[in-house]
Amino acid sequence: MAAQAKTPVIVHSDQGSQYGSDDWRRFCQANQLEPSMSRRGNCWDNAVAESFFSSLKKERIRNRTYKTRDLARSDIFDYIEMFYNRNRRHSHLNGVSPEAFEMAAA
Repeated sequence: MAAQAKTPVIVHSDQGSQYGSDDWRRFCQANQLEPSMSRRGNCWDNAVAESFFSSLKKERIRNRTYKTRDLARSDIFDYIEMFYNRNRRHSHLNGVSPEAFEMAAA
């Protein structure tokens, strides 16, 4: 059996209603997770998470219906690993992808 982590696992989220729900709070408690959500107007707390989730929703999952959770997981994994990290240009990286940015820095 794996040992329990000494430090909490922080789950950063945007301000979607699902992350403010009682169900989400109970899920986090049951799984030893520490939810983290910025307040409105406080753009620095979770700016990276807010930006990522906004992009994910706009560029991939809006107007899609997944038949199963496995299909949703697979599609979101594809978005993150095949597009977001490798091809998508990021303004905070001067218009290059994270992969290209890391290769240029190496």
